[in-house]
Amino acid sequence: MTSTSASGSSVAIILLILCLVRTSQAIWLTLPTSGTKCVSEEIQNNVVVLADYVVIPDDHSHSPTIAAKVTSPYGNNLHQKENSTHGQFAFTTQEAGNYLACFWVDGNNPGGGGVSVNLDWKTGIAAKDWESVARKEKIEGLELELRKLEGAVEAIHENLLYLKGRESDMRDVSERTNARVAWFSMMSLAVCIIVSTLQLWHLKSFFLKKKLI
Repeated sequence: MTSTSASGSSVAIILLILCLVRTSQAIWLTLPTSGTKCVSEEIQNNVVVLADYVVIPDDHSHSPTIAAKVTSPYGNNLHQKENSTHGQFAFTTQEAGNYLACFWVDGNNPGGGGVSVNLDWKTGIAAKDWESVARKEKIEGLELELRKLEGAVEAIHENLLYLKGRESDMRDVSERTNARVAWFSMMSLAVCIIVSTLQLWHLKSFFLKKKLI
């Protein structure tokens, strides 16, 4: 009984961790007839990103086309496609920051209304092809789940290191800002003292010149 309970607890823990690190999300977008709609995600360096998008037509007699563009935090073009009803992009991040995916109706919209788009966005462990891993290494069942758990733990560790680095950068910026504010305050105080001293000296000279004192 104890062994069965421990095994069940282990499986539950595995499933819980996999759910917590699952970075796959399906997003529904409604594109206006004019204008652009974008989604973004902050992703760290050296992370695999895989996404599929498809137009969901309201009227099956015609299918409007859209344009899509994906850019990196530094503005590099990672994916661009026009006059399409579906598409896919995949890349490994080279920069840490916000990755932006923008969609817009490119003009071929006979219906004239909004266009619905389904975006399936996967990053990190969720973008890994576990079926290929299972076939290549000939693993399945609990062993495969353990491999997923290992990947999940690595992803958590990398995220923690990334957050720790971001916290350190923000702390450095805060300390530099505080140092500059303190230096500016001291300079302002010194200028005020100098100006006050000069004013007193000028008033004293003026009163002496007028023989008022």
